Amino acid sequence: MALAGTVTLPSAFDPLSWHRHEMLFGFVGAVVAGFLLTAIPNWTGRLPIAGRPLLALLLLWVAGRAAVLWSATIGMAAFVIDVGFYVVLAALAAREVLAAKNRNLPVVALVMMLGVANAVDHGVALGFVADEGLGWRAGLAVIVLMISLIGGRIIPSFTRNWLSRNGVREGLPGQPTRYDIATLVLTGAALLVWVAAPNALFAGILLGAAAVFQTVRLARWSGVRAARDPLVLILHVGYLWIPIGLALLAVSILGDIVPRSAAIHALTSGAMATMILAVMTRATLGHTGHQLRADAPTVLLYTLVTVGAALRVLAPLGLFDFTPGMQVSALAWGAAFAVYLFVYGPMLFRPKADGI
Repeated sequence: MALAGTVTLPSAFDPLSWHRHEMLFGFVGAVVAGFLLTAIPNWTGRLPIAGRPLLALLLLWVAGRAAVLWSATIGMAAFVIDVGFYVVLAALAAREVLAAKNRNLPVVALVMMLGVANAVDHGVALGFVADEGLGWRAGLAVIVLMISLIGGRIIPSFTRNWLSRNGVREGLPGQPTRYDIATLVLTGAALLVWVAAPNALFAGILLGAAAVFQTVRLARWSGVRAARDPLVLILHVGYLWIPIGLALLAVSILGDIVPRSAAIHALTSGAMATMILAVMTRATLGHTGHQLRADAPTVLLYTLVTVGAALRVLAPLGLFDFTPGMQVSALAWGAAFAVYLFVYGPMLFRPKADGI
């Protein structure tokens, strides 16, 4: 509606900046919190954060969304409330991880870094930071690294489990190796240079190299052999958007052939959204006692998010009429989450299907 000129947002952020901020630090930030609070009890063996503390954290996130929307009126209060969500989340996660002496402290550090990126983005809106893209670029880089780190654990593990159950005994994907570490380091370095100097030739070269390393890394996880299971396949499809996005970003810098927005949306509408739905569907089925099996609505939502992301990436390339392409992309992408809400949402309010 803001793009159509029918509403004026009461935000200190211009409409495009507000869109980027809320998708990264609002939408994806909420999913990061949900994943972290679900995973921490499994990592640490401690009781989950629940009850009033969890409700307070949820209300703080909601307050952050309202504060950003009305930030033109409330000023610095929006900064304090919105960034405060990440400070509290990181503190809670650090307490649990440190108490259990668990190895996942780097994940907590990434959450804190996401909060810092959020703060920088507010600084841009308030006029304190000159580089208007610094905050969202940093936030995007942190989330891509999160997906690379956590995806590198769960994707080969779930793939190996499925292959083993189906009688495959050779060539199974294993635990992360030195190659995986090298890929993470290269990807992190490439993104860091891009955040600091988004138009630098060296950034483009590093991003291109990272795309190659990420492609090889994904191929090592044997996704093709597990393609019969949509729950496993969608994890590989979601991760595939990372090398695609990095490659497109490299090309947008080195050759000015591809618009930067196509690369950004490969990483956001593609990698982030697909991995979010892939993990949420699997986690919901597992935690509610249902069989780990993708029914027709699940396959539909996987298809919708993939089509929506693909159209959003292709729209700026001039392969079809931009406006209808964007509209279909938005409808398909949003419909994927609507299907999840209506199919999986009720599972979370019912007794567990297995009665355990």
